[in-house]
Amino acid sequence: MRHHFEAFIDDLKATHRKNLASVILYGSAAAGDFVAHQSDYNILVALHKIGPEDLRNAQPCIRQWTRMGHPVPVYFTVSELQNAADVFPIEFHQMSIARKVLFGADVLADLDISDKFLRLQAEYELRSKLIQLRRQYIPASASVDGLKNLMAESLSSFAALFRAVLIINGLKPPATKPEIVDMTVKHLGIDALPFEKIFHIRENSSTGTLDETSANRLFGEYMEQIEKVIDAVDAAGK
Repeated sequence: MRHHFEAFIDDLKATHRKNLASVILYGSAAAGDFVAHQSDYNILVALHKIGPEDLRNAQPCIRQWTRMGHPVPVYFTVSELQNAADVFPIEFHQMSIARKVLFGADVLADLDISDKFLRLQAEYELRSKLIQLRRQYIPASASVDGLKNLMAESLSSFAALFRAVLIINGLKPPATKPEIVDMTVKHLGIDALPFEKIFHIRENSSTGTLDETSANRLFGEYMEQIEKVIDAVDAAGK
């Protein structure tokens, strides 16, 4: 992907010129647990100032980037990064642990990330993801492939939130999602097997011996463990 990054950065430099302060890759690709066709290339673009014209001018290069299957980058001003760290503690903790500077200064290096609202945001995000998971299960339960895709895709999101669970419990999270989940289940004393099975599904396109009955059973076990994690986060606030 290096040549894709270089071409994209050249486009950003030509678009934003001196206003471009930094381009940073964060998330799975920066942590080293990128899974093809599952993970995203998450990009943070930091500008000195952001107005409608700056965003409008970025449309051609962002369009080309998204045509390759990548998500739209996150845009921040340099000053916003300093002021927003306490509002988005989960996201900025993730960026601080796993990032690669592709252009410019490391604008995340000296962030003061407050954990004041970390537990509340973690519980909110976990409960929101669980509600979404239940809704998505209804159509996905019609096929093994649907269930497989739902579990594989949702586990990535939950694993990112488990990083906050570890911080809340005074632990330093590792970089990769499988390591984060492993540390979380061990610390909370919950069942690791559903997560291990789903990581295997996520990394291997074949469903193997997973039939409709076993796929639905695995989903039930998976959801049960997610609920236990949420209970533990809720208890930490009482």
